[in-house]
Amino acid sequence: MIKKLIGVSLVAAALGGQVATAQQTTLLNTSYDIARELFAEINPKFEAHWKEKTGQDLKIDQSFAGSSRQARAILQGLKADVVTFNQVPDVDVLAKNGLIRADWQQALPNNSSPYYSTIAFLVRKGNPKNIKNWDDLVRDDVSLVFPNPKTSGNARYSYLGAWLYANEKFNGDEAKTQEFVGKLLSNVESFPTGGRGATVAFAQNNQGDVLLTFESEVNNIANSDEFKAEEFEVVVPPVSVLAEFPVAVVDKVVDEKGTRELATEYLQYQYTPEIQALLAGFNYRVHDAEALKANADRFPEIRLLNPQELIGSWDKITETHFASNAQLDQLLAAGKK
Repeated sequence: MIKKLIGVSLVAAALGGQVATAQQTTLLNTSYDIARELFAEINPKFEAHWKEKTGQDLKIDQSFAGSSRQARAILQGLKADVVTFNQVPDVDVLAKNGLIRADWQQALPNNSSPYYSTIAFLVRKGNPKNIKNWDDLVRDDVSLVFPNPKTSGNARYSYLGAWLYANEKFNGDEAKTQEFVGKLLSNVESFPTGGRGATVAFAQNNQGDVLLTFESEVNNIANSDEFKAEEFEVVVPPVSVLAEFPVAVVDKVVDEKGTRELATEYLQYQYTPEIQALLAGFNYRVHDAEALKANADRFPEIRLLNPQELIGSWDKITETHFASNAQLDQLLAAGKK
């Protein structure tokens, strides 16, 4: 599953695509850590689409890392035309710093989220620890792998999934919820900076009993040629967190580079029936009715808890849970004592 992407130039990405020839248009998409295979499929299709429409040769450069790290890189000068992230706050921070329009979520359908997912569990052959739900993740005999919530949007959803589950289980009892999530965090054996590092830790380095990551990723790992012999099993809990995947044009950059039309169409392209079907094939949940119908067997029924409905705005969620010395840091510190 972990492949080298032919034609993706990290040098070009770092330079904002300036190494391209004069006849070639470039676009830099910055994305979350585990999106490599997805955009390896999407980008050539869009390059062909753009060539047919405009006659222009297009080269899409890619940058992958934890989405919070990507946002910081853009703030520090990375010339990204578009962002395709896995959590809203990382787009919001760019908007608050004037790089993206304030109402970016109104620019495209479904709050500018062409697809969505949830957190599921990957376990080893035969599910030897009998993992079925979030309660099993706080047992003393279970060790976990997921990325660091300070650097990874993926991991923030894992944290929020545990928090929302416990909050519901304990009828809003804050102390019991904190205890539950604190125990889950204390069971983490490996905290890589991004989702791909977590996959490597679990699948290649044999760390942990359970990998927590997006439902799409656990299915992609389990079904990949690279790991098929491991016979990993996917566990989708009956209740988990809604994880939207926001996209946005980086307005300041596209206006400097003159790529607004290209960048906008690249994001709109993700809503087309062809790409919605492709996304579903990568085990992302989509909104297109035909793609949903054709892939219904991929997606077990699950009750998704929306963090914004249950906790508040993403600003409040960040301030309460992920800011310096907020709830996450307090629970991690308590677990080290």
